Amino acid sequence: MKDVAVIGVGMTQFGELWGKSIKDIFVEAALKAIENANVDHIDSMYVGSMSSGLFVGQEHLGAVMADYLGVSPIPATRVESACASGGIAFRQAYLEVASGASEIVLAGGVEKMTDGADVTEALATAADQEYEVYQGVTFPGLYAMIANAHMYQYKTTREQIAAVAVKNHKNGVNNPNAQFRGEISIDKVLNSTLVADPLRLLDCSPVSDGGAAVILCSMDIAKKFTKNPVRIKASAQASDTIALHSRKSFTTLNSVTAAAQKAYKIAGISPKDVNFAEVHDCFTIAEIVVSEDLGFFEKGCGGSAAEEGLTSLESGKIPINTSGGLKSKGHPVGATGVAQVIECYEQLTGQAGKRQVKNAKIGLTQNMGGSGASCVINILEAL
Repeated sequence: MKDVAVIGVGMTQFGELWGKSIKDIFVEAALKAIENANVDHIDSMYVGSMSSGLFVGQEHLGAVMADYLGVSPIPATRVESACASGGIAFRQAYLEVASGASEIVLAGGVEKMTDGADVTEALATAADQEYEVYQGVTFPGLYAMIANAHMYQYKTTREQIAAVAVKNHKNGVNNPNAQFRGEISIDKVLNSTLVADPLRLLDCSPVSDGGAAVILCSMDIAKKFTKNPVRIKASAQASDTIALHSRKSFTTLNSVTAAAQKAYKIAGISPKDVNFAEVHDCFTIAEIVVSEDLGFFEKGCGGSAAEEGLTSLESGKIPINTSGGLKSKGHPVGATGVAQVIECYEQLTGQAGKRQVKNAKIGLTQNMGGSGASCVINILEAL
């Protein structure tokens, strides 16, 4: 397997992009990445998108985007794994370059969620239709079950869960592409509208439009295009049961632990070697559980870690979601995993501005689908 580098990135504003189609959004991000990478062609591309058919009535997305980007007849493949679609599109691009099949590959993600589709119904297709959705359970309800179990088992408090939202919004203030760039307080989270007890509106990531893209190439040629390539140190993927009731525990996401163990082994590192992480905070409780399952904190300590500031940008322990995370940056589901990689790239190349992590050498992204039935972890390293 060849060493692979990220050499360029591009993304759109995340939010309600009423004046742009799904094609406009993807092409904007892709062209920015191509320009940023200084490449004059791409050999192949992958497009992460969860539910373009339900959201905007458009399937066959790989070919559609190759056509609209003007890069036909290169191979172009749409990747779907619910909210992990973008992260797995990145992994597929990495594997193609690492195998030697291609030299320069674009990995992108896109979702247009605000064009009138029933978003709750569309997102619910990532849950178990027979045992969960048919009974009326949606993702806020599923993550509320996880939150209640964590609160019962580990005495996690509502204030600790709310601290995740407060921290991520604080980080999002300094991200020009974030959907919400305003700070919030613990009281504001706790007094926002109840969605699924104990989760409230400000515990939930928003409905978003947006696109993100990165350019990967073999390390052999990376320095032809940039002085600061970022090496992909590891990429690992795992899965778990779809339905929560089939799991041994509601408070451990087995796909996360399995993918993390494999990624750490490939990279030859342990959790303590990671300088910062972008994790899948679709709901605030998700960040707490994932921070434990990645090995950053002991099981049951993720809530207190958030409350004590151990995951904040200023803490120096393990800054999590310096981009603002899904909670503040936004969550156009197909684009999220690629946007996480972009934050890693900017941190590792010293381009994160006021969000910059000091002495950032190794970054990790964790992107998952549904209630953790699929997960992909990518570890990147500054050179």
